[in-house]
Amino acid sequence: MKPKYNWSILLGAAFLMASSAIGPGFLTQTAVFTQQLGASFAFVILLSIILDAIAQLNIWRIIAVADKPAQDIANKVFPGLGYFISFLVFLGGLAFNIGNIAGAGLGLNVLFGISVGQGAVISAIMAIGIFIYKEAGKAMDVFAKTMGLIKIVLALIIAYTSSPPLAEAAIRAVNPTQFSFTAVLTIVGGTVGGYITFSGAHRLLDARQTGIQNLGAVNKGALSAIGLASIMRLLLFIAALGVVSKGFTLDPSNPAASVFKLASGEIGYKIFGVVIWAAGISSVVGSAYTSISFIKSFHPLILKFNREITIAFIAISCIIFILIGKPVKILLTVGAINGFILPIALGIMLIAAYKTKIIANYKQPFWLTLTGLAVVLTMVWMSYGTIIQMINGD
Repeated sequence: MKPKYNWSILLGAAFLMASSAIGPGFLTQTAVFTQQLGASFAFVILLSIILDAIAQLNIWRIIAVADKPAQDIANKVFPGLGYFISFLVFLGGLAFNIGNIAGAGLGLNVLFGISVGQGAVISAIMAIGIFIYKEAGKAMDVFAKTMGLIKIVLALIIAYTSSPPLAEAAIRAVNPTQFSFTAVLTIVGGTVGGYITFSGAHRLLDARQTGIQNLGAVNKGALSAIGLASIMRLLLFIAALGVVSKGFTLDPSNPAASVFKLASGEIGYKIFGVVIWAAGISSVVGSAYTSISFIKSFHPLILKFNREITIAFIAISCIIFILIGKPVKILLTVGAINGFILPIALGIMLIAAYKTKIIANYKQPFWLTLTGLAVVLTMVWMSYGTIIQMINGD
């Protein structure tokens, strides 16, 4: 069957997934682990890119072939499993969105001197405006592309001005002197864990860009999304490495801001304001859209009032932030929690790939199943290692 793909929607889905990943937690995680591991963090990033790509290819392809959202696929694998996955993803998305709102508020605080709370409210209203708009899907695609490009360009500027030791980073990418289970789990979880990998796949589903005939385009979209998120991760890493390699210590209360300020002074700090605002508000949109997409198929009323529920999700996230604040630890912890969710979600998709009642006559490539299983086992192992490190107080 001849492909009938809308490449603008494909690119929008890729940017939506990447923008969902590149939130305030993404910035914080990258800065913190660069401080901890130095140039050896390059190995963690390289490993995470491989794990991310395999996980995303499996998940996007199965959703495209099944032509159903992840929760419906899970319920067909085992009755009730979809509700469990939706519960985990919805809670993780809500927790992440509190951090996203906080990051957007902090960005406006840096840029205009208003309070973080005021900035959070303004950003929440802007995000809600996208879903009020009649053509919300198109608006979301354009917004995701714009914010994604802004973040990458500004991160490139800071990476250049920090003068990082690129040769050392290249060597440590294959020959690390330090390693952290928690870093891998958190970085993978912060890129494709929880709701994030499903954001682009569910966008394609809503836009009716699915089917076996479009798998080639789905592959390109999935890998493009990982590529965009990975470029941003690498730029932030080398920017942070340039700073810490000169002996500077990042401010633990806001490590990402420290990178930008130490690299380029007050101008760098203002650039950080733009980057974290763009990261925060684009992730608010992606998190709200995807979290609600995990529950809207459960009842006709949820589907009917999907837009209103999405708006309420953003508003509630903002209210919770105003009430309890935004500790950096939450951004790190939620990334790790999303890492715990990934092997469960990916494992379900791998089982679904061999259920004819879900995928009909589609044959999943064996190498993709095998590598997907390797990712599941690796993430379970990393989760175990992280728990042991926590018990030992490392």
